[in-house]
Amino acid sequence: MRIGVIGTGRIGTIHAHTLSRHRDVGSLILTDADPARAQALAHRLGETAAPGVDEIYTWGVDALVITTATSAHAELIGRAARAGLPVFCEKPIALDLAGTLQAVSEVEAAGTVLQMGFQRRFDPGYTGAREAVRSGRLGRLHTVRAMSSDPEPPPAGYLPQSGGLYRDALIHDFDIVRWVTGREIVDVYAAGSDAGPAMFREADDVDTGAALLTLEGGTLAVLTATRMNGAGYDVRMELAGERDQIVVGLDDRTPIASTEPTGPPAADKPWTGFLERFGPAYEAELIGFVEVVRGERANPCDGREALQALRVAEACELSRRERRPVRLREIAGGAVAPYG
Repeated sequence: MRIGVIGTGRIGTIHAHTLSRHRDVGSLILTDADPARAQALAHRLGETAAPGVDEIYTWGVDALVITTATSAHAELIGRAARAGLPVFCEKPIALDLAGTLQAVSEVEAAGTVLQMGFQRRFDPGYTGAREAVRSGRLGRLHTVRAMSSDPEPPPAGYLPQSGGLYRDALIHDFDIVRWVTGREIVDVYAAGSDAGPAMFREADDVDTGAALLTLEGGTLAVLTATRMNGAGYDVRMELAGERDQIVVGLDDRTPIASTEPTGPPAADKPWTGFLERFGPAYEAELIGFVEVVRGERANPCDGREALQALRVAEACELSRRERRPVRLREIAGGAVAPYG
């Protein structure tokens, strides 16, 4: 199997390393907007660098991995679909619903594969939570609490192209809430704060956000995110039911300190970022993609799943700006098949 990797930044480099080691991947063709960066990575891995995307198609590949800037995702997905190539793409498909819907439509019309990079679906903690919910261990699920806290903000230049806190950071929580609980989100009420560094206000973004979600069946989910968590990288999910309560992301590296006399001590080595915390999950999702391409498993996260997460993000952004509850049916692009 020969796979093309378009984009050799941080995530692209990680994915290229994973694929280069995979026994079922014979070779890679790497390309990047910065040809020197692609060439350097290809040299380190013993793979081939291409001067551009056109050459990847000319030279021939069996599948594509897209890790470019978000602005290029939808066009690259559409081109791959028209060429009949299966694709793995980092989230999101696009920063707007129109671009997302267009790309998903092209994939579905072509009958090809689009697997999206929501790596938390491959994390053992979230997998265990999903199994606990589905098994009935928790009983009636009444409350979900989730958080995504970055230790420091991204560069100022990143903010205008990120889509904002809800589309860039909390979108992972929107996806994982749906995946773990197996329930659709019915409505949202969101608020945000830009009281931190001025670069957030200048980008019309917020550094801290919260959302109250109502799920099918009446389960309530409270989600928070911040770019300013000085203690470290903190991603957790708590699920409470009438029978039991569980938590994802609580271990000896969770950056939280108890004020109770007998509470656990603060972490000696708190998580520093998403690449460290979710390293094994990033590797597992690419291994999963190879299995999908080989026909050995079903697609674990297709374009419709990514669309649903974006619809929730859009609803939250609308709610924040208009200071009102928003029903998901107000947001275009519904009609997704329910979870089994």
